[in-house]
Parts: sequence; structure tokens; C-alpha cells
Amino acid sequence: MIIDFHTHCFPEKIAKKTIEKLSFVSGGLMPQTDGTENGLLSLMESDKIDKSVVLSIATNANQQTKVNDFAISLKGDRIIPFGSVFPFSEDWESELYRLKENGIKGIKLHPDYQQFFVDDERLFPIYKTIERLGFILVFHAGEDFGFPPPYKATPERLRKVVSLIETPVVCAHWGSLLMCDDVLKYLCDVDNCYFDTAFGYGTMPKARALEILEKKDINKILFGSDSPWNAPSWDVNMLKTMGLSCEEEEKIFYKNAEKLLGLE
Repeated sequence: MIIDFHTHCFPEKIAKKTIEKLSFVSGGLMPQTDGTENGLLSLMESDKIDKSVVLSIATNANQQTKVNDFAISLKGDRIIPFGSVFPFSEDWESELYRLKENGIKGIKLHPDYQQFFVDDERLFPIYKTIERLGFILVFHAGEDFGFPPPYKATPERLRKVVSLIETPVVCAHWGSLLMCDDVLKYLCDVDNCYFDTAFGYGTMPKARALEILEKKDINKILFGSDSPWNAPSWDVNMLKTMGLSCEEEEKIFYKNAEKLLGLE
């Protein structure tokens, strides 16, 4: 069994345009699906993925409701949608309550797309509300191919946030994309901090991945691909080269996610 903890898809009417735009701003990344729900399900079928967590991002206040309406519509046997709030919208709090009432398990925030530094004190009321409502909190972490520095969710900044809240926090992309040294320095010892492996294939050298796997609690590593930007099979194959035991692989591929999502 495999649970992909980091995927994306979009409403059919905007999927093509959205994928083209994201590919362009990221330097020509080649998507592995057409960006739709059906495209994701098809890739899951071919790559033998049992369930996927779909992460949505509200990049402005006006789209927040529609983004979350789509997330709610995705709920099913194989897709577990997470919602999002735009931190500077007037109704972020009521939107979090609406997501909770609709059975959404987690919230995705992307500091670069949403234009805030992750340790900005203005965000702390949002983090505490997410904690109070029992959501899982997922951050894009590290560099982003579509943005120049300074990056807004570095390991050092993330440590300040994760240390202040008790809700589980998932730092995407092996803790922080292309920031392995600082991940090892600042995040591997934080108990309520999880890493997903999204977009690791092609960006994370095997030797650096092994350093993280040695230092980070294996129970806090979640398989993720960042589909449609990576095919899940690529990241599965990458992890299969790490010399992990069958028990360790099972934890990363699905058991840790099952426990975190309450699917056991």
C-alpha cells in the first residue's frame, strides 16, 4: 500500500491554464498529468498509489472560498483533500471552521505564493486556530522554483513556528527544498515536525537523503511525490535505493500517513 501525502489537482475548467502557468513560472517543469482530478486518479492507477492527499492553496482572498469548495468536492475513497486559507483575508477564521465542519483534515499554506514569512507574528493567531481545531498543517518549505530569494519558509524560520504549536506540522520537500544542511541543523530533532518526500527525485542527492533518514525519526517521514510535477513512481524508486528495511519502507509509504490521518 502507498499513500501519497503531497499531490495537486485543479478544477477542470482552469486545470490546463493553471498547469501551463505554473510550468512556465517554474522554468518549464513538465507535468505528468493534465492537472485534473481524473488525471491524478489515472496516474495513481498506473503508479500503484492507493490514496492521495490533495493540497490546495488559496493565493488571494477572492479565491479562498472557491478553492475550498473544490477541496471539499474531492472527498472520496482515494482522495483526501486539504484546504487552505489566505492569511490576510478577513474571513480566514470562519473559513477554517467551515472546513472543519466539512470533514477536512488539514490545511496547506505556501508562504511564497501567499506572500508571508512563516515566522511573521501576524500568522500566529491562524496557527493557533489550526491547532485548536485539530488540523494537520502543511507548509511548502525551502526554495521554490517559481520564486527568487529570500525564501519565506526556511528551516530556521520553520523551527520557530513548529516549536510554538502542538498540532502536527508537515514540512514539505524533505523538510525544505534544496536546504538540506539547515534541515539537519534546525528541524530533524523537532518532535511534532514531519517531512514529506515530495519532489525529491531529481532534486535530493541520495547521500543527503540518507543523512536526513539517519537523523530524523523514521515515524515522521511521509511519502510524497508533488504530482503532477513528479510521477509517484519516480519517488518510490528513489526511496527503494535507500537500503531501508521492509518495516521502515512500510512506515514511510503508508503507516505513518495512516496514523497521522486517522485511517488506522
